Amino acid sequence: MKSESRGAAIAAMLRERDFLSVEELAGRFEVTTQTIRRDINGLCEQGIARRLHGGIGRPTGRGNVAFQERRVLNRAAKMAIGRTLAARIPDGASVSFGIGTTPQMVAEALMDHQGLKIVTNNLPIALTAAQNPTFEVAIAGGLVRNNDLDVCGSAIEGFFGAYKVDFAVFGVGGVDEDGSLLDFTHEEVQARQAMRANCRRSFLVLDATKFGRPAHVHGGRIDQVDTVFCETALPQAIQDLLAGSRTSFVSCSDEIAGDASSG
Repeated sequence: MKSESRGAAIAAMLRERDFLSVEELAGRFEVTTQTIRRDINGLCEQGIARRLHGGIGRPTGRGNVAFQERRVLNRAAKMAIGRTLAARIPDGASVSFGIGTTPQMVAEALMDHQGLKIVTNNLPIALTAAQNPTFEVAIAGGLVRNNDLDVCGSAIEGFFGAYKVDFAVFGVGGVDEDGSLLDFTHEEVQARQAMRANCRRSFLVLDATKFGRPAHVHGGRIDQVDTVFCETALPQAIQDLLAGSRTSFVSCSDEIAGDASSG
């Protein structure tokens, strides 16, 4: 197993455990303690873990998991979603991107495109998109949320409202079984709603862990977006809900299968 894969697995374990010892992790992944310590150093530098005597523990704080930790969680699924959606974006299109790591995977998958116009409040996406000299990038101004690497707040509705883009790409903190879209703050909901109101087609990107996830701020419903992208089949209750709506579903499982067969 590569270091990146071990890091993702360790991050996932930390969501269930308060403490992981170096010895336990070395045995679990069948590598030396020196190798695990290098993995741990990387996770701690990213804010995914904190050092404790003999091992690591969860980072302190409440709310959503830090951006850098979310980036390595379910990475294969998020990359598959990114590639699937990117294939549906034509050169020269205008695209708004919301906060979170799955939208960033979409942006990374678009880097071979030409002439895109990018509108975003997501700092990593803005920095990624700016590396393509044919892209035009507009980024929201305001106070940066250090844990999330984005800009939210009272001015965000006006920022997205200044554009009418072809596609809006956004994630969500969680999806309730009744189809409610959930986030962790009112500012996150405000940004997502502003994006959906100012686009021609809205794309919701989410991996399967978002179903039933207990984010608590409600804003909109899954059957109000144009297309849902996910790496697995949707829960039956969500399938039934979308069956009576105009929302389409795109499965990204073939992209993951392709990764496995080529590995």
